[in-house]
Amino acid sequence: MNKNILFISDHGDPLAPLGSEQAGGQNNYVKQLALALQNEGNTVDVVTHWSNPLDPPIENFGHSCRVIRIGAGNRSFVPKNELYNLLPAFYEEMTTILPISAYDLIHTHYWLSGLLGSFLKAVYHIPWIHTNHSLGIAKESATGIEEPLRLYTEKMILSSADYIVATTKSEKSLINKFVENPSPIKIIPIGVDRAFRPFHLKKEEVMHPYFAFAGRLQTTKGIYTLIDAFRLLIEKYDIHPTTKLVIAGGESNCVDFRNKLPRDKKLKSAIRGLEGRIDFLGAKSQKQLASIFNSATAVVVPSFYESFGMVAAEAQACGCPVIASKVGGLTDIVKNRVTGLHIEKGNENNLAHAMKTVISNKNYSKKLGKSAAVYANREFNWSILAKRMDSLYEVVIGERKHFRFGN
Repeated sequence: MNKNILFISDHGDPLAPLGSEQAGGQNNYVKQLALALQNEGNTVDVVTHWSNPLDPPIENFGHSCRVIRIGAGNRSFVPKNELYNLLPAFYEEMTTILPISAYDLIHTHYWLSGLLGSFLKAVYHIPWIHTNHSLGIAKESATGIEEPLRLYTEKMILSSADYIVATTKSEKSLINKFVENPSPIKIIPIGVDRAFRPFHLKKEEVMHPYFAFAGRLQTTKGIYTLIDAFRLLIEKYDIHPTTKLVIAGGESNCVDFRNKLPRDKKLKSAIRGLEGRIDFLGAKSQKQLASIFNSATAVVVPSFYESFGMVAAEAQACGCPVIASKVGGLTDIVKNRVTGLHIEKGNENNLAHAMKTVISNKNYSKKLGKSAAVYANREFNWSILAKRMDSLYEVVIGERKHFRFGN
């Protein structure tokens, strides 16, 4: 059955440059899932906030996917924690310009989009699936930041959507603890782009040893833990004197590209004395990230919390060992001592020791990398995952028809 699907990803424009402000795993997930679903014969419209006035209102990608940007009275960048106030205008504009009844199914991404999905289901009676991408209860546990409105709304979404798609066993377990009677939950992991694969590097292409980090330059991503651990690695252990730390991500204005150093005062202070050993590269394309991951000794994902851990999956797909915090989805995505190593979040000593373990034992590192590539190709293949998602759509659409019209 060819389906007309509506994705709502309010703050996650799938065509925004990855690594820029509010452009990370969710954006990439939405884009790649849409492209994979079109290969199953579906058309996908992605509705998102119009955060860059230079972007067109409608933009095609793939052969049957398009992004539809909604201004909601503010055609400029709006932090996602402020988008809630735009939701009424967003809903009104969306339902005015789109033939909502023409869609076979709605798939919402993140809690703000889920709130819009709940309204559409109530008014148009269209099957509705929701993916969290992150949960407020997990964020509160990791950071101490309380968001009562978000928690209340997420409980409503997780108990009223027709189906919830969790990306890991850890997420499903957390939902079951958080919500007394949740909607049915299906675990479907996130796939990785085909750009992420092992390269056959020529000897002259392999740089000096380095560890890599990719993501937003935020405390919750563990960036300061990583910098402190790298300092310990240099000071405490006998490692190759040219070993570097390569950091990809952040807005272009956050990095001084002349010397590959951050402009942010807090980051400048954190790396003082390490300026020649740490390179800040800014946001990179998927192809560029794949190249970085392929040559890295290990990719480090020291986040305080990750619902999935996209970078970890992508790095493993490149055959690179991953050192990751033992939190959230990372506990499922990275297989400890098989495809990488787990560490305690926020523990720079633990992280430094793990980095030393990988860099000082090439055979062990190579073994982890080979296992990572095999594992990622099996578990994070978009073609396989899209078929599973498409089958779930068929089930939900069928159940909704049965509910409305009887058998």
